[in-house]
Amino acid sequence: MTGAEQAKYQRIPTDESEAQTLASADLDGIKSHRFEDVPGMRRHLVRKSTKGQVVHIGKDHKEPSTRSRKLDRTPHEVFVELNELIMDKNQELQWRETARWIKFEEDVEEETDRWGKPHVASLCFRSLLELRKTISHGAVLLDLDQKTLPGIAHQVVEQMIISDQIKAQDRANVLRALLLKHSHPSDEKEHSSPFPRNISAASLGSLMPHHHSSNHISQTEPSVTDPLMGTTRIASESDTHIEIEKNDLQQKESILSTGMHRSKSKHELKLLEKIPDNAEATVVLVGSLDFLEQPTMAFVRLQEAVELDSVLEVPVPVRFLFVLLGPPSTSMDYHQIGRSISTLMSDKQFHQEAYLADDRHDLLNAINSFLDCSIVLPPSEVGGEELLRSVARFQREMLRKREEQEVKLLAKEPKSPEDKEALFKPSKPSDDPLKRTGRPFGGLIRDARRRYPKYVSDFKDALNAQCMAAVIFIYFAALSPAITFGGLLGEKTEGLIGVSELVIATSIQGVVFTLLGAQPLLIVGFSGPLLVFEEAFFSFCKAYEMEYLTGRVWIGLWLIVIVVITVAFEGSFLVRFVSRFTQEIFSLLISLIFICETFIKLGKIFKEHPLRRCSLGNSTIGYTYSENITAELSNGTQSVTQQIEGEPNTALLSLVLMSGTFFIAFYLRKLKNSAFFPGRIRRVIGDFGVPIAILVMVLMDYSIKDTYTQKLSVPSGLSVTSPSKRGWVINPLGSDGQFPIWMMFACVLPALLVFILIFMETQITTLIVSKKERMLVKGSGFHLDLLLIGVLGGTCALFGLPWLAAATVRSVTHANALTVMSKAVAPGDKPRIQEVKEQRVTGLLVAIMVGLSIVIGDLLRKIPLAVLFGIFLYMGVMSLNGIQLTERMQLLLMPPKYHPDHNYVRKVRTLRMHLFTGIQLVCLAALWTVMSTVASLAFPFVLILTVPVKMFLLPRIFSNREMQCLDGNDTEPTFDEIEGQDEYTEMHMPV
Repeated sequence: MTGAEQAKYQRIPTDESEAQTLASADLDGIKSHRFEDVPGMRRHLVRKSTKGQVVHIGKDHKEPSTRSRKLDRTPHEVFVELNELIMDKNQELQWRETARWIKFEEDVEEETDRWGKPHVASLCFRSLLELRKTISHGAVLLDLDQKTLPGIAHQVVEQMIISDQIKAQDRANVLRALLLKHSHPSDEKEHSSPFPRNISAASLGSLMPHHHSSNHISQTEPSVTDPLMGTTRIASESDTHIEIEKNDLQQKESILSTGMHRSKSKHELKLLEKIPDNAEATVVLVGSLDFLEQPTMAFVRLQEAVELDSVLEVPVPVRFLFVLLGPPSTSMDYHQIGRSISTLMSDKQFHQEAYLADDRHDLLNAINSFLDCSIVLPPSEVGGEELLRSVARFQREMLRKREEQEVKLLAKEPKSPEDKEALFKPSKPSDDPLKRTGRPFGGLIRDARRRYPKYVSDFKDALNAQCMAAVIFIYFAALSPAITFGGLLGEKTEGLIGVSELVIATSIQGVVFTLLGAQPLLIVGFSGPLLVFEEAFFSFCKAYEMEYLTGRVWIGLWLIVIVVITVAFEGSFLVRFVSRFTQEIFSLLISLIFICETFIKLGKIFKEHPLRRCSLGNSTIGYTYSENITAELSNGTQSVTQQIEGEPNTALLSLVLMSGTFFIAFYLRKLKNSAFFPGRIRRVIGDFGVPIAILVMVLMDYSIKDTYTQKLSVPSGLSVTSPSKRGWVINPLGSDGQFPIWMMFACVLPALLVFILIFMETQITTLIVSKKERMLVKGSGFHLDLLLIGVLGGTCALFGLPWLAAATVRSVTHANALTVMSKAVAPGDKPRIQEVKEQRVTGLLVAIMVGLSIVIGDLLRKIPLAVLFGIFLYMGVMSLNGIQLTERMQLLLMPPKYHPDHNYVRKVRTLRMHLFTGIQLVCLAALWTVMSTVASLAFPFVLILTVPVKMFLLPRIFSNREMQCLDGNDTEPTFDEIEGQDEYTEMHMPV
């Protein structure tokens, strides 16, 4: 048919007489003379007008605005609902929701009538082919200008008649079927109205008395020519088609209005939170009707999304409708085809094509693209889920190729002058905080310019309930390690630095850093590597008869000099060279030290308190620990200070306290990511697992009156741990003024080692917290934070306080506690970050509260050291979780067929992977050997030597691809949604 002939056949009736003539004509004649190209005809009627066409309009006729209005084809997020025709309990047909898609499929379980778990839709290949066939032969209405369900249904039915899918005499029955009541699984749970909630004016026809005869219906039927008469007449007469007598309508209006205009239920609000704000719905209607002789289909895209009363279970505007009706005797599976089109519409690529489609061919091409990325499984039995892992990998490869093809197609498309101009414009350089400026202190100045203009907002943003809840949680998360490390530090330094010094240092440095730091989400605290160094330096000073605290003063002074020089030359960029290879060796070393130290301390208790009855004695040999105990006498209680030796039950109780603390904290952490209890409750329990474990074991120890256990040494009030040995200010020349001058300058070497530890922990922690996946908007400052922590640590050494660094686990936990997750996440989808409360108030309050905790010395003195050993063991075991090296060590003992599905397993040969693991173990053994000798003080220097090993030796042994798999940092932020994963899984640094 030529264009001139099409223009002739598209001519709209120009007067009423012509319309009446067409209405009374034979249907076959109309089809043969005016609708030869049916699918394309409907498309042209809606979208295009014929040039030179002469149309006579009456006085009262208004030009439809649809022809001049610019169509909105911007793709939106899609919510899909599948409705099927079923027979209810009253033996009446109704549309019943059987499945829905926000991103993944959720089905209604038939037995319990409740929603099942979200899952990836698995489709029958035949249903996809049948869907493609029905769309190629069915009715396609694009950019339909209708606002109500009756108007849409009327247009759909007329198009079905025009396309010869149904007979004219079935018009009323099909229309009545499309306007049946919609029901949903949540309806039966709500009894606020005597009538079902999902009842609308659009489906009032299903409530009409059955005495309405077919003659009455036929009198109000619109004629077949109505689609050609314009939208105004269609809307008016479609309303007439379902109009009920006024008396009947008025009687039911008051009853129905309660169901039509009520407030949203709790179920609706919960579901609406999961649906994106700009989402538009797709309604899929499938079912069988006895009077139909062949399947009939219609795909509708509305010109604008409209809310259809009571069609969906939630009030989301509808943009697409898919209707498939047919006889029950056909071989076509309507349910599977409905699932197929629903899955297609939930697919991002397909629904974008559906928004932009100009005709049915675009839809068919989109289906072909979907089939190209679909996987067909052969009809064979699958022995286990392990066999299906290759399917997921294959799909990821196909999706990657699909994205690459789309990028190539976009690159080939002709661009507008504006796009071309944007291409030639120099792109704005990314604000990389580690990028060097080439000027002295240039990085420090840039950090201050980036962060300090947002200083006021750092306090305003804290006016939030989530921030106040985070303060309580992070307080216990910061206090527990301070007490634990303080008690162990007091043991290792013979009381020169203990709980009091560590708590005060944590408070003072925390307050200053939070007020002045560039990344206030960091929590400053003591850590395992610093504990190891303090023990090594104390042993060195004791062996050479030097004053430990005076040596720390000179180390602190040199530390300030080294930090200032590093910041001046913008040395923070060196953290990029500390890869996963070095981090995992360091982390595993500290974890092994934690675990071994715990059992060494426990063995010492068994040695001092063998399993036999011993007497009390007052003799002392060397340095021993004095303890205030309460001896229960016949006439009351009396406090005495004595040396305790040989209590037979002490060792056993210490073992119980240590094991109980470890297992309570460990299993409460596992409970956090389990399926028990609601999410909020189990997360609170898991987050406070360590304080709960300490409290339970302290109460157990307190309840056992007749058994001695060594307690934590905490002075009364604001006092040092050992007032007889030291004061608050340390003399740089020594207590007797005889500190060696050569040692003052020699302290530059241990200062360099302390700097290495502080640099690695602080900068790597900042990298982890500042990952782009966390969506921080205020930025970080590596140079400014390093300068603050180094200067504060060096200054605190003058007062005998320990050095601190950014604590990795506590900082990540702090950032997670301040992260607001988006509620508009599809069920089964990964959690998405909405925002992070970047502010200074939580860290400031936590530091102040930790400092005030010194006043609860009476309670802290009730904590047995065995409880702290349990926490020490817990930190050592938990820090093994995120270390890939430990996983590869386990693979050394596994046959290859049992290896997990990881990149470093699939893409690296097994022997090559074991060789990489062996090199790391050799480096670990070298570090352990150094730690076990008199040269233990130099272990940070040996650790930093692993960096050139990775940079210069490993590239000669392994290819770039193997190094990316074995040494790549692919860890993503964890938000406690995956069982067995938490903050410890995210990092490779020691606790």
